[in-house]
Amino acid sequence: MTSPKTLLVFHNIRPKKQLGQHFLTDQTTGEMIVNRSGILPEDIVLEIGAGLGALTIPVARKASKVFAVDKDRKIIDILKTEILASNLTNVVIMEKNILKIDIESLSENISQKMVVMGNLPYNISSQILVQLIESRKVLSKAVVMLQKELAQRITAQPGCKDYGRLTVMLRYCSDIKKIADVKASLFFPRPKVDSEVLELKFKKTLEYPTNDEVFFFRVIKAAFGNRRKMLKNALGASALNIDANTAKDVLERSDIDPARRAETLTIEEFVKLSNNLESTVVLL
Repeated sequence: MTSPKTLLVFHNIRPKKQLGQHFLTDQTTGEMIVNRSGILPEDIVLEIGAGLGALTIPVARKASKVFAVDKDRKIIDILKTEILASNLTNVVIMEKNILKIDIESLSENISQKMVVMGNLPYNISSQILVQLIESRKVLSKAVVMLQKELAQRITAQPGCKDYGRLTVMLRYCSDIKKIADVKASLFFPRPKVDSEVLELKFKKTLEYPTNDEVFFFRVIKAAFGNRRKMLKNALGASALNIDANTAKDVLERSDIDPARRAETLTIEEFVKLSNNLESTVVLL
């Protein structure tokens, strides 16, 4: 692997801050992440933010096929050269914005669930994670590198200030495990914070299924929309179109103290609340 700084200087390219570009400079770290991700020879991988190939190359050496996505044409031109120099023929490079890719359509001609990997661009990490949740029926797992602050939010426990909407959404449908820490010094340009690599293994069977998942996600958004308020007031002030008294009644019916705040609820409690709220909203 050629040094990212060397490649960028040679091609007179500056990393784009607006794209959140921070390139992993240490080859052994990329290999370590791939090894810990448990990629199998039959796996088909969708890589988000391929960059200069720090993960693409070691992943392609283990997997059956890799769809490597990046939206920066100049970076893609370098990536193609690096892939050729590594004698790899199983990489399909896609010049696209990942948020505009229909992951389910991409998987139509694939007989198995895909694995997602990537060093997610920090400015759209949350949006990508929501996209993966919505596309999870064609995904077995995602191994993603995130800035430490976001990773800590995702792994937070109920009652912690970091526990939020994204935490609940991901815990509802996946088992989350940290597989690596990556220091900021291993990137060029160097970001302000360290990173963590998380494995999100999507559940085949939900422990606490909802009656309506779309509505469930709306309830989570409503609850955390005014996270400093008591739940009855947060829900009453939300787009769910219910008043605080109705919210109080539903919370009590769900065995949840209306004075609690969203950050204290478990996944099971959120599901129970959503199921009860749904029937109430339909009746209103």
